Amino acid sequence: MPRKIWTGSINFGLVTIPVGLYAATEDHTVQFHQYERGTADRIRYKRVNERTGEEVGFNDIVKGREFDGGVITVEQSELDEIAPGRSRTIDITTFVDLTEIDPVHFQKTYWLAPNSKEHYRPYNLLRRAMHETSQAGIATFVLRGKQYLTAVRADDTVLALNTLFFADEVRDPGELIGDEDEQAKPSEKELQMATTIIESMSGPWEPEQYEDTYTAKVEELLAEKAHGGEVTAAEEPPKPTDVIDLTEALRRSVDEARKGRKPARAEEDLSELSKAELDDRAKQLSIKGRSKMKRAELEEAVAAAAKPTGTEGRRPRKAS
Repeated sequence: MPRKIWTGSINFGLVTIPVGLYAATEDHTVQFHQYERGTADRIRYKRVNERTGEEVGFNDIVKGREFDGGVITVEQSELDEIAPGRSRTIDITTFVDLTEIDPVHFQKTYWLAPNSKEHYRPYNLLRRAMHETSQAGIATFVLRGKQYLTAVRADDTVLALNTLFFADEVRDPGELIGDEDEQAKPSEKELQMATTIIESMSGPWEPEQYEDTYTAKVEELLAEKAHGGEVTAAEEPPKPTDVIDLTEALRRSVDEARKGRKPARAEEDLSELSKAELDDRAKQLSIKGRSKMKRAELEEAVAAAAKPTGTEGRRPRKAS
């Protein structure tokens, strides 16, 4: 059971529903400590007075900012006393079509659940009504001393709360790209070919089909180094497509799409798989002698065995 990180209530109209807030996601990033090179000695940081060089206790540290030529410090209790520091409610002020919210505003997702069984009925009433109307409730609430703009929406079984960036927190993309000149405009032929490629690569959104291959590679790196194995460098990223070669690259991609194959960059890159994953793939493909193969040999054998019928003799192409 995930830990509740906030307790309060959702208010819409005159209806108040006590709820708890839970993290909807978890981070699987490999965490590292810091050590002095050549030793197993951990590196630690201390809070030090910049002027005296002496260490300062946690309880003796206060927040502050330079203000009007001086430094103003504030206690956490003072921050808690001012609005909206004591807010314990998610007050929905308006309902909007979820598709109207530009994805750039979305920040983080949380789950909202009723605090007790007696509150299930009003909770489910709100969830089902929002689901049937495809509306999201816009509200503000306070979490850990910071006020957030949020969109409360109906998931299949629970209410979800997405924290949103305020309008003044979203940077103007116009600052990054200037006015489009004639040379930057694609031709109709190029646009048609690019559209054909996109259509050939289109499919349903299936998040379970995607995995964090980088984390797996980091774990494999640690395991290889622990056993004195050789670290294999990843393939270099592709070079940018030259404007002169753009049409030719598009044409070749369209040819592959018409033959029922996705362009090479959309194909699976076996170098992204760990040795254990390659072992499993080799087992599925009934590759003999796999237990004695090194990683590179496994990758080559799996690539050859997975080639579609009629592609014998062609060298497997790796995705970038």
